[in-house]
Amino acid sequence: MSLASSVAVPRAQFNWLPLYIALFCLIWSFAFVAGKIGVTDCPPLILLSSRFLLAGLLIAGISALRGEKFDLTLRDVAVFALLGVFNNALYLGLGYTGLKTVSAGLGGLVVSANPVFTAVLAALFLGEAMNWRKAFGLLLGVAGVTFIVWHRLSVGTDHAEGIVFTLASLASIVAGTILYKLLAPKGSLWIGNGIQNLAGGLALAPFAPSARLFGAFAFLVLAGSILAYLLWFHLLNVCGATAASAYHFLMPPLAMLFAYLVLGEHVELRDLLGIIPVALGIYLVTRPAASAPQRN
Repeated sequence: MSLASSVAVPRAQFNWLPLYIALFCLIWSFAFVAGKIGVTDCPPLILLSSRFLLAGLLIAGISALRGEKFDLTLRDVAVFALLGVFNNALYLGLGYTGLKTVSAGLGGLVVSANPVFTAVLAALFLGEAMNWRKAFGLLLGVAGVTFIVWHRLSVGTDHAEGIVFTLASLASIVAGTILYKLLAPKGSLWIGNGIQNLAGGLALAPFAPSARLFGAFAFLVLAGSILAYLLWFHLLNVCGATAASAYHFLMPPLAMLFAYLVLGEHVELRDLLGIIPVALGIYLVTRPAASAPQRN
């Protein structure tokens, strides 16, 4: 018997986190484009209520088919329902209303400022550490986003009313992020996400889809409401509120790219220059801190 066959060598475990991050960023950023298509052909609140209810029913049906045990307490149900109000009804309701008068790229830009507010509130309420490297990285991200927003507003194609709705949407997703970490619901995230969607889609209205609205609606239900939020809460658990929220800085360039490819929205070189400080900011926020040298 050879030495190689007699000694068991443990196989290295594959790190799925980078794939989760990439998939979350792609889905979340493209959701702005799908949402813009949706609100073009359908009133935003009707679109969203249908989306939430269908996503919640799909999750409940799949859970029943799988025989998944309902392991949530009454408190957990109440917390996920509250998250549905902030993360679904308010965040997307206000955001989609804003998308009626702002571009998908600018909508993604405004909402992407949430890492700054999340980091401050996480330091105050969650005890997450804030150091100069994280603070500088967040400032760089804000600078890049502000530069792009300023340029887009100077073109004059986006309206102030839509920006106000989008800012209110930003406040809602920040509140939802902090509440999730602060209240820390237990049990299955899958079932909890179903409760969140059902709570966010209590109002039911008639819905008449067009061909492209059907495609946008299907993406928003399956990828946006189900997969993206599962990835988002997983990243919150693994990375922390500040680091996970920093990935939202990636949404503006990705949303602009998808808006250019799918909707033909105009993108200039000056828009792309803001990506450089954004990328550096994400690197500084998410890079693991150097471990302190041990003393003998």
